Amino acid sequence: MNIQLIELNKISENNGVLTITEENTTNCPFKISRVFHVHANTGSQRGKHAHKECSQLLICNNGKVEVECNNGIEVKTYILDSLNYGLLIQPMIWSTQNYLIDNTILTVICSHLYKEEDYIRDYSEYLNIIKKNK
Repeated sequence: MNIQLIELNKISENNGVLTITEENTTNCPFKISRVFHVHANTGSQRGKHAHKECSQLLICNNGKVEVECNNGIEVKTYILDSLNYGLLIQPMIWSTQNYLIDNTILTVICSHLYKEEDYIRDYSEYLNIIKKNK
């Protein structure tokens, strides 16, 4: 499955911790085109789609989020609750995020600008595309 939990570079100092994400490196292996932040509370569910071309790096800044990733054959679940880790999700992975704590903040770093045509929002359509590409 094209998913990787990446430990991000961090520098700990007496006055705080700096967590670093840089494009075209081992902790973000693509050019950064877009960044957005999702603020959600317990019980919220987001995502529920796949991208045709866009890769994404998900980092939980505050709170706790469960990320379910599905390649049409197997499902893997990851818990993000630390700034020190990012979940790299490559194209054609169906992803759903379940927010487990109030005031959770998830940062999403994208390889592509927003383009509605890149999204697959219907799971049946996603499975049909996966079957055709095998």
